[in-house]
Amino acid sequence: MNPDNPLLQWLHEHSAFLDELLRLEGHGNKGALLNCRCGTDNAIPLYRCRDCFGVEMVCQACVIRRHLSNPLHHIDMWNGKFFQSVTLKTLGLRVQLGHMPGERCYNAQPVSCDEFTVIGAHGIHDVAVDFCRCETAQICYKQLLRVRWFPATTTDPQTAATFSILELFHLLSFESKVSSYEFYHSLARRSDNTGTLPIKDRYSEFMRMMREWRHIMQLMRTGRGHDPKGIEATPDRGCVVPCPACPHPGINIPDGWEDSPPDIRWRYALFLAIDANVRLKRKAVSSDDRDPSLNSGWAYFVEEDAYKKFQSERSTERQERSTCVSHNTVNTADTKASQGLAATGVGSVVCARHEMRLPNSVGDLQKGEKYINMDYLVFSVLVSFGLAVFNLSYDIACQWHKKLWSRNTTMPQRLQFNRENKTVRFFVPKFHLKAHIQACQMTFSFNFSKWVGRTDGEAPERGWADINRVATSTREMGPGNRHDTLDDHFGDWNWKKTTMLGHTLLHKLKEAAAAARAHREELAELEDAIDTSTLALWRVDVEAWEEDNTNANPFESRVVSMTQAMVHLEFAECERRDLQDGIDSSLHAEILPSMLIANGLELEDQQRRLCADRKTSSQNPTDNQKAKIKTRSNVLQCKLDAWIQVQTLYMPAIASLRLRAQHDDSPQHKMPEDFVLLLPSQLNTTTPCDPSLCQIKWQLRYAQVDDALNDVHQNVCLHAHLNTFKTLHVHGQRASTRARSALDLTEAKKCASRLKYEAARVALDKLGDHLGMVGFRDIFRPLNVSDMRPMGDAVGQSEGRRDIPWIWKAPGVLQNNDAGLQDCLRVEWCKARAQASRWSEEFSLLIEEMQRVLVFFRWEMTQWNERSITRSFTKDADREGSIAYAERQVSVREGLVARFSTLWSGTLSAADDQTPSLKGPPLQCDDE
Repeated sequence: MNPDNPLLQWLHEHSAFLDELLRLEGHGNKGALLNCRCGTDNAIPLYRCRDCFGVEMVCQACVIRRHLSNPLHHIDMWNGKFFQSVTLKTLGLRVQLGHMPGERCYNAQPVSCDEFTVIGAHGIHDVAVDFCRCETAQICYKQLLRVRWFPATTTDPQTAATFSILELFHLLSFESKVSSYEFYHSLARRSDNTGTLPIKDRYSEFMRMMREWRHIMQLMRTGRGHDPKGIEATPDRGCVVPCPACPHPGINIPDGWEDSPPDIRWRYALFLAIDANVRLKRKAVSSDDRDPSLNSGWAYFVEEDAYKKFQSERSTERQERSTCVSHNTVNTADTKASQGLAATGVGSVVCARHEMRLPNSVGDLQKGEKYINMDYLVFSVLVSFGLAVFNLSYDIACQWHKKLWSRNTTMPQRLQFNRENKTVRFFVPKFHLKAHIQACQMTFSFNFSKWVGRTDGEAPERGWADINRVATSTREMGPGNRHDTLDDHFGDWNWKKTTMLGHTLLHKLKEAAAAARAHREELAELEDAIDTSTLALWRVDVEAWEEDNTNANPFESRVVSMTQAMVHLEFAECERRDLQDGIDSSLHAEILPSMLIANGLELEDQQRRLCADRKTSSQNPTDNQKAKIKTRSNVLQCKLDAWIQVQTLYMPAIASLRLRAQHDDSPQHKMPEDFVLLLPSQLNTTTPCDPSLCQIKWQLRYAQVDDALNDVHQNVCLHAHLNTFKTLHVHGQRASTRARSALDLTEAKKCASRLKYEAARVALDKLGDHLGMVGFRDIFRPLNVSDMRPMGDAVGQSEGRRDIPWIWKAPGVLQNNDAGLQDCLRVEWCKARAQASRWSEEFSLLIEEMQRVLVFFRWEMTQWNERSITRSFTKDADREGSIAYAERQVSVREGLVARFSTLWSGTLSAADDQTPSLKGPPLQCDDE
């Protein structure tokens, strides 16, 4: 027996557990049925409670008396053979409302037909209920509420749910995303799991009560019950859980912040992340008239009537197409399938730093992710914050922002944003940025922009991962119910984020402090190895771009590599000049010497691809697959025959080599991909060859090696990107299989590009010996598999923490090797400097956010203290309850302040000494 393994210990006793459970099926000792402990004559103890403590058997009178305060317990009766379930109602227990338990009412009125159903934690119960009709009695639904039973209707209620069951389902729906159908039917089985007893169907009543409960809790927790003007005075955005770490003017940022210099004011910027979720669809069921929202415009969804009116007025506008990569979000917004759907998804704006939903930031998408939807949501948020600096992140920001301000003039007057003395910057989230063209990657990168810290812009994706689990159930709801449900989930998400800020901000601060220190040291070490004058020029260059992005981007390489296409053009120009000067070295009317070599290299590449495809084909290929391979082989053979005829004109010595090969037993002619082309690099030194052809071959080979290395770069980056995407976002067998197939294809391309590079490098090496060229070997080195990794991926670390594989440091120039290395070093220095600045900014911003959180909680404490005395009541009990709730909310904030202050003890006080200098460049952070 292993004492450290409780399961194995229990396994030795599982027979005893089984015996004890079987024993409980009986009534116990023989004397248990003789006399009840109450001492009453002929009081036979036949009953026991399944939910009370212990298994004592009591008589009918005792079981009723003991359950006057617990009328929803399950009672078992011994029938002489076994225990069978009975209800307290059949035993004679009646629940009298309006009085203390056991107190008699002289004007009791039973429920209509004496049928009342209560949904409780122990199941679904049939209860005998009497309302009080005394002169001072409250209305029926209030009598139920005062015993913590929530009525299904306000007139003649016959169904109720206990507060405890509503609270339980409320929390379960947040944490497990269980549907009301699953939960209700679990309770039904809790009442009877045999199918032999009828259980009243109160599912629709339970859903209605739950929706009302969500709404009441939302109003209560946001202080609407303390407003002397009543619930009707609730303003838009009045029922939300705000982000305490974001800047709120007049609440948690200092007065006069707007007059701060730019190097301070950036800390008071609002970071917003914009995104849409097409999984949160809604079918075309019900309508706004039949199912209105209970809190339209009060929480996270925008007010529906104004939103739909704006959409209908602009519905005919066509959306301009993307000029970046083919963004489906942009290009297919007008053609998005919406048959049978009232909403194809939702758009949202969230706090990019803390991942919280913002007030009036969510709206339905009628047909795809259109600008008119997203504009409305963005400006609904912007106009509600009186700040001067906004950083907006959107995965299609490069297209969306172009005509944003002209579109703003067509918005409703209340949503027209005044840009005077305000700064609005646009970014693309870090993970999505790699899918954009190079120009967008430079312009909209968080990594290259100062004063953004380590914000990644991917906050919406993390929120969608949580809310997507309710997509199946909300898809079937009416418009109002769906909005109210999602509003409630968004509020709970914000509250959980709020209570976890103590740990999350501390964790981020510790990481930022260590990273800022490490990157400063690495930057200093790198700068020690760079000439001072050169460093000064680079610093001026990057600071100029930092101030004005129209200047040359220091993060881009300024060395233009010599590609094969450029070499072809150069040779064509030389041959054109020779022909103009009367010099004609061509021996063929249509094919010049450079074309011969270029075509030979192309044939060599086709041979390599055909050989690889033949090897990777299945062991039992289909006829169609065989036909495709055979067709490619025949086409290649025809090209080879035509090329050989021209080659013989320019390289006569080849003819004798081919004749000799025909008499050999070598199988080289069996497959066209195995045919030896006998290019200049494949000839030995004794075989005569025109030196001009060798020179042409050298330059083309050099460019081919450079092109192949560029292919290696692209395939390595693509493989890393797909692998990261699979790890973060792909779940489930089907999606994982598709992602694995894409990765395998990319891996094959990566290996093929390596083989192409190595073949070209080996040929270049042979030609180099023949022509006396040796310097290229320092540039184009043997390519090992270990070299084919993305920058910053050496040991799982990111930009600035890694050794750089040589493939990323190889200069892309033909002759000026020093310039290429210097250019590579310049870019690396810019990135290291940028990385150090971002971590320093992140540290400073986290300190600021910690301070804002504590100040915001103290402000909320003041608000609840004021609410406790704002509303006047005629009854002392009502006043006491209102004050008690406000005091409890104050206590909750006090607890958060105390807990966070303890967690952050020493951090905020030492912030002034620890905060790194923020004077630095824009940056390229690590790949995220």
